[in-house]
Amino acid sequence: MFVGHGLLAFAIAASVASRRGWPTDRALAVGIVAGLFGTVPDIDMLYAVFGLASGAEGLFAASDAFWAAASLVHRAVTHSLVLGTVAAVGFAAWRARTTALSERADGWLAVAGLSFALLVGAVFLTSGPLAAAIVVVFLLGGLGIVTVAGVLDFGPRIVLGTALLGLLSHPFGDLFTGTPPQFLYPLDATIVADRILLHPDPTLHLLGAFFVELAVIWAALLTVARLRGWQLLPSVRPRAALGVGYAAAVFAIPAPTLQVSWPFVFSVLGVGLVAVPVGLREQVGNRWYTAVTGLTAVTLAGFAYAVAYLLVG
Repeated sequence: MFVGHGLLAFAIAASVASRRGWPTDRALAVGIVAGLFGTVPDIDMLYAVFGLASGAEGLFAASDAFWAAASLVHRAVTHSLVLGTVAAVGFAAWRARTTALSERADGWLAVAGLSFALLVGAVFLTSGPLAAAIVVVFLLGGLGIVTVAGVLDFGPRIVLGTALLGLLSHPFGDLFTGTPPQFLYPLDATIVADRILLHPDPTLHLLGAFFVELAVIWAALLTVARLRGWQLLPSVRPRAALGVGYAAAVFAIPAPTLQVSWPFVFSVLGVGLVAVPVGLREQVGNRWYTAVTGLTAVTLAGFAYAVAYLLVG
C-alpha cells in the first residue's frame, strides 16, 4: 500500500474540494498536499536501508535483511493516530506563523515548537533514541510538505485538514498486510490485534490486497478524469490487452505471499511498462494515456494471474 496511502488521501481531498466549488486546479492541488501527507508516515522505512548495509548476499538475503531492519520501527511511531494528530497541529501552527500578524507569529511558533518537542520527547522516553530519530525525520518530511502548501498559497486551516486526512487515514491501509500499526502509540492500548484476512489462502490474500491497492489507484485516476473532463476508456491503448498473457506467470514465479511478494510485484508492474508503446511513453503530452494504459495492463495481468492460479491450484 505504499502508493495507495497517498492516492487515497488525494482522491478524498480533491473530491471534497471540488464538491465545495473549488476550481479544478485548486482542488487537484489540495489533493496533492493531502496525498503527500498520506505518504510521509512511511518515511520510517528509511531505517531499513541499514538492513541492506548488513552485508547480505543474494536477492533473497538482501530482501530478508531489509524487512528485518524495517520491522524494528515500521508501522509504529509514525503510524500512530495520537502522534499524527499532534503532528498535524504542529504543522498547521508552523504554517500559521508565516501568515499571522507579527505579534502573533511568535505565539504560533511556540505552539509548533511545543508540539514537535512533545512528540520527540514522548517517543524518546517511551522507545529510545532510534524511534525519536525517526520522529525527527518524520517531522522534517512534514515541514517540507508545509513548505509546498505555502508555495501553493494554502493557509493553516488547509494544512491542518490535509495533514489530519493524510496522517490519520494512512494506518488503516496497512490492515491488509503485515502487522497492524500501533494506532494509539505511545499509549498501551490495542485497537486491532491482527491484520484483516481477505482469504485463508496466503496467495489469494496477497492478490486481494493487490486489488485493493489497484482500486485506490483507479479511484485517484477517476478523480482526475472527472475534474479535468477527461475520459478513461478511450484513453486505453490496445496493447493493454497484453496483460492477459501474464496468466502464464503462474508457472514461472513462486506463488506470491506477504512473505515473498517481490517476484510477483515487480513482474506484474513490468507488464504495465511493456504494454505501453515506446513512442507513447516518450511523448510528454501523452502521460495521461500512458498512465491509463499501463494501469489497465497491470489490472488485466492481476486478474489473469488470479484466474490462472485458481485453475491450476
